[in-house]
Amino acid sequence: MEKLYHISEDPKIKIFEPRPASYYPEHILRKAVFAISGQLLHNYLLPRDCPRVTFYAGPGTAETDKARFLGNSTAAYIVAVESAWLRDIQQAIIYCYELPADTFSLFDKCAGYYVSQLSVVPISVRPIYNVMEEMLKRNVELRFMPSITGLANAVKQSTLNFSLIRMQHVKKV
Repeated sequence: MEKLYHISEDPKIKIFEPRPASYYPEHILRKAVFAISGQLLHNYLLPRDCPRVTFYAGPGTAETDKARFLGNSTAAYIVAVESAWLRDIQQAIIYCYELPADTFSLFDKCAGYYVSQLSVVPISVRPIYNVMEEMLKRNVELRFMPSITGLANAVKQSTLNFSLIRMQHVKKV
C-alpha cells in the first residue's frame, strides 16, 4: 500500500481519533480517521478552509474535456483557488503527518481518500512553511481565479476526476 498522510494546521497531534464523517454521513456510518494518498496529497497542501477545485484526467476522461480544462498545461494535476486566498496561502504553515497504512481502507480512489475506524498514531510529522513551493514540486498547476464557482460547476459536469474541497467557504463575487 502507498504512503498515507493527513494535513493539519496543528503541529502537536499525538493520536488521530475517529470522528463523525460529516461530509459523507450516508456513506461512512461509523466515526473515521481520514488520510490522503501520496499521489493526491497536493489537494490538501493549503490552509484548511481554503476552497479549491482539484482535477486531473483519468482513464475515462474525454479528449474534449482534456482540451477544455487542461489545455496546453504540462501538469498532471490542477488545483484552482480563489485569488482572495493568496495572502492566507503565502502565510500558512501546515503540518504533514505520515500515517501507518495498516488499518486504512480505500474510500474514494478518485479523491485519494482512505479511512480507518481505529485510532491512529502518526509515524512522523513535517512542517511545511511554503505551501505553494511544496505544491509546485508535485507536477501540479496552481491556478488563482477571482471565483472558482463556475469552474466547480463545469468540472462536476465533465468526465474529469475531481474533488471539490471546502466549497462552503467560497467568497461570493
